Amino acid sequence: MDIKPHLVTDGLQFPEGPVVMADGSVIVVEMKRGTLTRVRPDGTHEIIAELGQGPNGAAIGPDGAMYVCNNGAAWGWAEGDLHLPGAPPAQYHGGSIQRVDLKTGKFTTLYDSCDGKPLNSPNDLVFDRTGGFWFTCLGQSDGEVRRLGAVYYARIDGSSIIRWRHELFSPNGIGLSPDESVVYMADCMKGQLLAFDLASPGVMKPADNLSGGRVIATLPGWQWLDSLAVEADGRVCVATIWNGGITAFEPNGAYEHYAFPDAVTTNICFGGTDMQDAWVTCSSTGRLYRVRWPRPGLKLAFNA
Repeated sequence: MDIKPHLVTDGLQFPEGPVVMADGSVIVVEMKRGTLTRVRPDGTHEIIAELGQGPNGAAIGPDGAMYVCNNGAAWGWAEGDLHLPGAPPAQYHGGSIQRVDLKTGKFTTLYDSCDGKPLNSPNDLVFDRTGGFWFTCLGQSDGEVRRLGAVYYARIDGSSIIRWRHELFSPNGIGLSPDESVVYMADCMKGQLLAFDLASPGVMKPADNLSGGRVIATLPGWQWLDSLAVEADGRVCVATIWNGGITAFEPNGAYEHYAFPDAVTTNICFGGTDMQDAWVTCSSTGRLYRVRWPRPGLKLAFNA
């Protein structure tokens, strides 16, 4: 099915983590610049906070603050006109979960470790209706040895962080089913969408295989999966790298690909009065697009 992306703005430095706000603006992170940035409907943009390092996923919490997965500068940047990840740093000490006050731009570090171990490249997060959040750590490579990733659940008061699944290769996008009984996770470099069944909010059921969850689908060829958003009917829309676009997965594993003009398409979010407006980050070209989506997206638990 063909869609017609409309360019909202360009000149961003690896935009990711889009969040549609109540006033019609879209807040993104600029990973390369290290900022949290607001994009107005007319395409102008302004920096909300200078977060540093590598801000990645973002989501509004129950207190109206923005929560950001900061990968801690897990990689450098290649030279050239496109914004592309480059060589890993000589030393890497881990990333963090940051809380940003959207009125003042002030931010604090909520978590930078779990059980005494640093967070290896925090990547994406999603809040459930109880106010807790699931998040992924992608893992990080020094060029020879790779630190594996994991899926966590945490509370915003700093009281609890639990590593529910570990030794995962490259956990990236994360989202909840409409009834919040399933957590979906995209394993980036494997091109694989996984589902983890929940016993209750913040609690995964025991794993019955070595993957830790149910494999929904694995894309053929060389395709990576990035961040994701869920549709109201339960489809999972995952940004797809190298085969640039959005892949919409049905819970039974069937999928359809929607092309965008950037091989490094990294994220999608939904908004508008009918939730059929979608905003998509095309990161290597520094662009944010808006498109009318074929179906409505799922409203997130919180907004501001």
